[in-house]
Amino acid sequence: MTDLSTKYMGLTLRSPVIVGSSGLTKSIGNLELINQKGAGAVVLKSLFEEQIKFEVRKVFSYDETQSAYTEAEDYIKNYAREQTLDEYLNLLQEAKNKLPIPVIASINCTTAGEWPVFAKNIEKAGADALELNVFALPSDIDVEGKTYEKIYFDVVENVKKEISIPISLKISTYFSGLANMVKKLSWTGVQGIVLFNRFFNPDIDIDNFRIKAGHLYSDPEEITASLRWIAILSGQLQTDLCASTGVHDGKGVIKQLLAGAHAVQVCSTLYKNGFDHLDLIHQEINQWMEKHNYRNISDFRGIMSQKMTKNPSAFMRVQFMKHFAGIE
Repeated sequence: MTDLSTKYMGLTLRSPVIVGSSGLTKSIGNLELINQKGAGAVVLKSLFEEQIKFEVRKVFSYDETQSAYTEAEDYIKNYAREQTLDEYLNLLQEAKNKLPIPVIASINCTTAGEWPVFAKNIEKAGADALELNVFALPSDIDVEGKTYEKIYFDVVENVKKEISIPISLKISTYFSGLANMVKKLSWTGVQGIVLFNRFFNPDIDIDNFRIKAGHLYSDPEEITASLRWIAILSGQLQTDLCASTGVHDGKGVIKQLLAGAHAVQVCSTLYKNGFDHLDLIHQEINQWMEKHNYRNISDFRGIMSQKMTKNPSAFMRVQFMKHFAGIE
């Protein structure tokens, strides 16, 4: 009989499959379904830094009359009224009361400002861990990469001052030296790094001359980016790795585990196929493990990483030599 349990960020998961932060994870009804379908953990819908800043200013009696109101601030106020931090904490507390699986809170942040103090409230509300979805778009041509990189370290430092629960960082590929950056981030004491976060991508409507959203959901082909980097970094860091983006079925989960992931986040496939798809994902993993005589996840995790595979150069190849030059 197969055993899908695993360890991630010091947490014991009954399955390596985690439902990632999204609109699917913002209601207790959905969270209960996710639990019933056997997920190993759930990441709550992210709070955004702008919401947190607004609420923190209220809590500390921030004198708003001394700052000019911008259209952006008005928008943030209206949004915060609809989904306040109190509502988030209530959802977190209810989830912890009703779910036996780990509940991971999530904050989407772009600076290391005053908002980290709110992490205390998240810890008090019972979160098993906190995922920091950090991204500062390196778009300013006058700002060096190291300035953007410093934001990540400042965020971790400020949050770690406030809480003792495990912290994970969900990051992007936008670094000039990705492997080196991830290694340094692993030295900060975070317990997990999630590769990679998925962003809003702009597209252009050429008939109506407006900016619109690009593809909202990932495709299975997008798994290759995180798969490469999970495999390259596996066994070289002082933290756990979690794979995200492009995982749509059990085969995708198996690939990431073989590459060295400790856990795997799914999201887009549940939007497309519903929560029942979690049953199919687990069924595929179990059948594959039985076929290859694996009892535990630890029996095969990382055996296809760059460090362990017989063909480590495959993860370094960037050109289509076989197709365009007739070379294997």
